[in-house]
Amino acid sequence: MGRIVLAVVGVLLALFLVFGVIIPAVLGLLKLVLIVGVIGVLLFAGVTLYGKLTK
Repeated sequence: MGRIVLAVVGVLLALFLVFGVIIPAVLGLLKLVLIVGVIGVLLFAGVTLYGKLTK
């Protein structure tokens, strides 16, 4: 009986860990990468445009 209770508690803890910690952390990292990527593309486009206009 104790093994079943501990198994259920372990499964619930694993589900909490996946849905409460890991998924939000991954989504936060993806958002950060997206923002950094957009800033990089804008800087690249700005430098390229400035380089072509000054010739």
